[in-house]
Amino acid sequence: MAQVDGETPARGSGGIKVFFALGLAASILGVFFYWYRPGLIEAVDLRAKDARFVLRGGHPPPEKIVIVAVDEKSVNELGRWPWSRRILARLIDALEPAKVIALDIVFSEQGPREDDLLLSEAIARSGKVVLGYFFRNDSTEEPDRESIRQLEVSRIEFLHRIGGGESVPLRVLGLPRFKGGDFNIPTIGRGASGFGSFNIIAHPDGMYRSANLFFLFRGGLYPSLALEALNKFFNAGPVVFTARYGIDSLSIGDKRVPLREDGALALDFYGPGGTFKAFSAVDVLKGRVDRDILRDKLVFVGVTEKAVYDIRPTPLDPLFPGVEIHATVAGNILEKRFLIQDTRTVSIDLLLIVLPPILLSLILSSLRRTYQGLGVFFIFFTALAALNIHLFSSFNLVTSTVYPLIPLALSYLFSEAYRNVVVEKRHRFMKRAFSTYLSPQLLGELLKDPERLRLGGEKREVTVLFADIRGFTGLSEKLPPEEIVIVLNDYLSPMTEIVFEEGGTLDKYMGDALMALFNAPLDIPGHHEKACIAALRMQDKLDELNELWKGRGLERLNAGIGISTGEAVVGNMGARFRFDYTAIGDTVNLASRLEALNKVYGTSIIISEATAGFVKDRFSLRELDIVRVRGRERPIVIYELLARGEPPSGMMEILELFGKGLSLY
Repeated sequence: MAQVDGETPARGSGGIKVFFALGLAASILGVFFYWYRPGLIEAVDLRAKDARFVLRGGHPPPEKIVIVAVDEKSVNELGRWPWSRRILARLIDALEPAKVIALDIVFSEQGPREDDLLLSEAIARSGKVVLGYFFRNDSTEEPDRESIRQLEVSRIEFLHRIGGGESVPLRVLGLPRFKGGDFNIPTIGRGASGFGSFNIIAHPDGMYRSANLFFLFRGGLYPSLALEALNKFFNAGPVVFTARYGIDSLSIGDKRVPLREDGALALDFYGPGGTFKAFSAVDVLKGRVDRDILRDKLVFVGVTEKAVYDIRPTPLDPLFPGVEIHATVAGNILEKRFLIQDTRTVSIDLLLIVLPPILLSLILSSLRRTYQGLGVFFIFFTALAALNIHLFSSFNLVTSTVYPLIPLALSYLFSEAYRNVVVEKRHRFMKRAFSTYLSPQLLGELLKDPERLRLGGEKREVTVLFADIRGFTGLSEKLPPEEIVIVLNDYLSPMTEIVFEEGGTLDKYMGDALMALFNAPLDIPGHHEKACIAALRMQDKLDELNELWKGRGLERLNAGIGISTGEAVVGNMGARFRFDYTAIGDTVNLASRLEALNKVYGTSIIISEATAGFVKDRFSLRELDIVRVRGRERPIVIYELLARGEPPSGMMEILELFGKGLSLY
């Protein structure tokens, strides 16, 4: 059997250190990916985050926000879009009960003068209309100066630096900036209460997950349509809080709005398109909607007819109306429903990136089967995913979905690779090496904790058992070789099984003889007793075999067994190119001598004085003699092992007579 040459088993301290190092390496790689955000991983992480909206389900939107939609019904009744501005003037008049009317529409071109004047008068008469416009960087014409000047009414002037210090120049803030745009003509815009941009910037994958609340334009800071509508709804101007890294948050009324450093608000969608309470514009125009329903509401007017409206793919709906994004922004701020993505979520992400892979690798170090490791990995994977969904659904924490799973998967792959390349290879070697020596149970224990085995030689207390068939040489001369092999196999197979069942280790076969060790290579509590039980069972089994052989016309065979207990040197012994796991020492020699003495005393099982001292209270023994075996100077007392427990009936008197005779002798 080959030696392991000092390799550390997986479960030992060295093995645990290796698995810990593998888990730590996976965690470090996870932190690296999290820090540098590779594009592919980031795209997958964003899509995984999107799925949480679907798993969580929707929320009822605030009742204070409604949408008046230029929908299919309206277009069918009033004609194709764009409508006459005369119709839109009537629509604004019909929305008089509303508190704020925000138009997701821009009037950037001159129309019929009379129609423009009617719309301008309706806007001025209302005094609560916020007009929309959009910025662009691809303008080929200079916007009308008066149109730009009108925007000043909504320009954000209040910036506050957190922690004091010098104010941050707008140009260094990471805000979207534009050079031009399409603005409302002066005739229509002069009566508006405010102006807001309806620019919405998509993520690189084309998905809309957030909305910028203000934009840089020619050195000024201007609000989005939703923010300006809320300004009028609360009748309070916004205060933008900046920090060294950029935008920190926004204050409007009694609402403090956490923002990304580029001034964007992560959107907590209420549901797919159509979730907000919406009324058809034609129904509002024709008085089919109760005016009290619109009273004191924040109304967004936009186009939702599929043939003409702007489609914004979102996590919950690939055909989400753009006007509902503005309503979602307003609803989130109005309800203080914010998705949290700050130092708290970063801390949670790092914690989940670092700890689970290390813990998984340590658990995998104690497992021995691939399917067990796969099961544990699946449990970790599911638990992390469930925790991520729970943090999002219950606390609105936007933690990373994919980044913690990457080091977890790496930890599993690293550990399994190490297990298969190193540990399993070692286990296969040990299994091949010890499968003929140990019972399956002991072999399993050895593989679970290989450190219990010390290869290379050690001195330890063992109980050695020798068993040899009497007269087998004469029998072999009478039978053909193939019959001899059958008889020998019939004998050695069950005897070996008995040794294994009692926790012993098969040391070797020597022709028709068998040598077994108890308490090596693993510690076996009560090994003295187990060796004696094995010897008695072997004699009983031999009686059964003799009955079998008798039917085949074979002579009866007897066997002698010798057992001794003491210290021996056990380990790999032999030449450099061939060696076996065995034991050497006086204890081994004594067991062999005791087996041979059975011929002298006409007995079957003889045990040493040391073994008898351990088992005399649990077995029936007969003191045979005081002998000095070859190789020993000091004589020892030897005993015949008769039975487990009390001796058979009728034998007690014989034992007493033999004891008196021995004393007289």
